[in-house]
Amino acid sequence: MRIGIDARFYGSVGKGLGRYTSELIRHLEQVDTENDYVIFLRRSNFNSYAPKNPRFTKVLAEYPWYSWREQVLYPLFLRKFRLDLVHFPHFNVPFFYRRKYAVTVHDLILLSHPTTRATRLGPLAFWVKYRFYLLVIRRAIADAAAVITVSHWTKKEIIERFPFAKQKNIVVTYEACAPSLKAGEALLPEREKGSPFILYVGNAYPHKNLERLLAAFAKFRNAGHGEWRLVLVGAEDYFYARLKREASGRQLDDRVTFYGHATDEQLASLYRTASFYAFPSLCEGFGLPPLEAMCHGLPVASSKATCMPEILGDAALYFDPNSEDDMAAAFGRMADDDELRHRLAHHGVEHAKKFDWKTCAVQTRAAYMKALASVPPHA
Repeated sequence: MRIGIDARFYGSVGKGLGRYTSELIRHLEQVDTENDYVIFLRRSNFNSYAPKNPRFTKVLAEYPWYSWREQVLYPLFLRKFRLDLVHFPHFNVPFFYRRKYAVTVHDLILLSHPTTRATRLGPLAFWVKYRFYLLVIRRAIADAAAVITVSHWTKKEIIERFPFAKQKNIVVTYEACAPSLKAGEALLPEREKGSPFILYVGNAYPHKNLERLLAAFAKFRNAGHGEWRLVLVGAEDYFYARLKREASGRQLDDRVTFYGHATDEQLASLYRTASFYAFPSLCEGFGLPPLEAMCHGLPVASSKATCMPEILGDAALYFDPNSEDDMAAAFGRMADDDELRHRLAHHGVEHAKKFDWKTCAVQTRAAYMKALASVPPHA
């Protein structure tokens, strides 16, 4: 069979989605020697991918995400390759693509947490965009030969939001740590000594709940932990600029470090020197950042919202992300209890072993095969 993968998000340009796409392709090359694959990339990431399996070829597809060209011209381009199945690793399936496809739905955050604070658009433009998103994702799920998602929580949410999805072939394939991190490979050196700090890695979108994190951190410091710092790692953007203003308003400028973008080497150093990792998110489809912290042997204090208990199990200390007091109390427990941090660090490394990209690729290939055997939606 001939399978296409929409890899326009491939690599670092696609952030978390890029990680998922690149790791899936890399491991499909290892587990599938029977099917032929066409990998569609953009100029920005075309040279980032070099096929290692002769059954995999790459093609330039310069159709910007979320554009009219993606919706109208990209489907015509895809038809030229006579593909038996196309995998769209994001909900933005071209509305006019009418052949068999699989789609990965990572989360429904834009539906569960709609807010004008998540965009620079005005209220009217935002709600027009929201209605279009609802239309596109509903159609993407309805016409898919296979729906792939990354947690049972998200599968449940899809079915609750779109009851017709009960009849769909919805497959859960967990994500995993970064390829450079071999979970459980004793990434547990002695924590490097220095000024204690809490680490967060990720973006500053509203559902990440970082303003409440700042408030909880302020309470934590005022409760006898004045020497502690908070280090936030993420590329400078509109949302981080807004968060900087919030930190300044709370007079936390000297205790909160906005690190900006970090290389893999810099991240490894931060994981090695941090005291623990904080993840205050209100909503996630999988929640990869705290799992990667566990891979580095860093103890994790996490929100107990949505999928986080499913993914992190009993290897994290949980708090209510809607309560500044509960979050601050959890930070206090982590700061004051060396044995707790040590136990969570060891348990986290063992827990992270349960997740690997090869399993994700095997399960995804099985979903492809089942989809290929199904009756086309427009037969």
